Amino acid sequence: MTEPVASTLTTFTASDGENLAVQDWPLAPGQAQRGAVLLVHGLGEHVGRYDALARQLGAWGFAVRGYDQYGHGESSGPRGGLTSDSRLLDDLADMMDALRARTPAGLPLVLLGHSMGGLVAARFVALGIRPVDALVLSSPALDPGLGAVQKLLLATLPRIAPNLRVGNGLNAQYLSHDSAVPTAYLADPLCHDRISARLARFIADGGPATVAAAAQWKVPTLLMWAGSDRLVNPAGSHAFAAAAPSAQVQSRCFEPLYHELFNERADMAAPVFDTLRQWLDMRCPARTASAAARTPAAQAA
Repeated sequence: MTEPVASTLTTFTASDGENLAVQDWPLAPGQAQRGAVLLVHGLGEHVGRYDALARQLGAWGFAVRGYDQYGHGESSGPRGGLTSDSRLLDDLADMMDALRARTPAGLPLVLLGHSMGGLVAARFVALGIRPVDALVLSSPALDPGLGAVQKLLLATLPRIAPNLRVGNGLNAQYLSHDSAVPTAYLADPLCHDRISARLARFIADGGPATVAAAAQWKVPTLLMWAGSDRLVNPAGSHAFAAAAPSAQVQSRCFEPLYHELFNERADMAAPVFDTLRQWLDMRCPARTASAAARTPAAQAA
C-alpha cells in the first residue's frame, strides 16, 4: 500500500471575498492518479474529520480536496450562518472550478457529500450549476424530519430573522456505534451546534426539491444511507432511490448503521468502503503510472 502524504491546509478566497479553509490530500510521488474527489462536509462539523476517508481514497488513486463550508470550521462567517440562500451552492461552484483547473485533463471529478453536504452536492447537481462527472451521497439530508411546529417556525423566521441562530438539536451519541467518534466530536473546538433560520430553510426546502428531481437524474450517482439514522430521516434517501433511474443511481441502505457511515466501527464500515470502492472502480478505472504521465496536468489553482 502506498504511504500517505501529509495533507496541506490553505485559504481559498471565494468570489465574494470571503475566506474558506481548504484541505488537500495529495497523492504520493509517482502514484498514478485516477481522478479527483471534492468532499463536502455536514452541519456543524469541518472537513478535517474526513482525514481517514481522504487517505483511503488516496490509497485508491484519487487526489482529494475538501473545504470548510461557510460558517463552519476555520472558514469565515458566524457559526451556522449564511449570507444568502445560495451561499453554499455558490461556494461549491467556486471550489469545483478551482479543483477542475488543477486536475489533469481527462480525469473524472467526483463530488462526495455527507449529510447537509450531501444535500448541498445533490442540489448542485439537480440545478446543473457545474458539470459533475460522478456523485457520491452519504446519508444526505433529503428529509430533515420536521414536525408541525418546526415547519411553522420555518414559514416565518427566515423572513423576519434570517440570521437568528439556535441549537441544531444534533445528538452526537447517534453519529456512530464507535463511542470514540461522538467523544471526539464533542471535544472538537471546530465543531459547533448552531444553525440559522436561513440555513434551516435551505435544508427544509432543498431536500424535498431534490427528491422531486430524482426521476430526471442524469449524473452517475452512488447513494448510501444508514437505516438506523436518527439525525437525518432515512425516508428521504428511500424516496430518492425509489424515484431515480437505476441506470444512473446505485443505492444501498446499511440498515444497522448510524449516521456517519464512514466513521462507524471498523466491522460495520467495511461494507460501506467496499461498496464505494467497487462503484469507483466501475466509474473511474485505475490507470498505470505510464498512462498518467502522458496526460498533461493543468495549472494548480
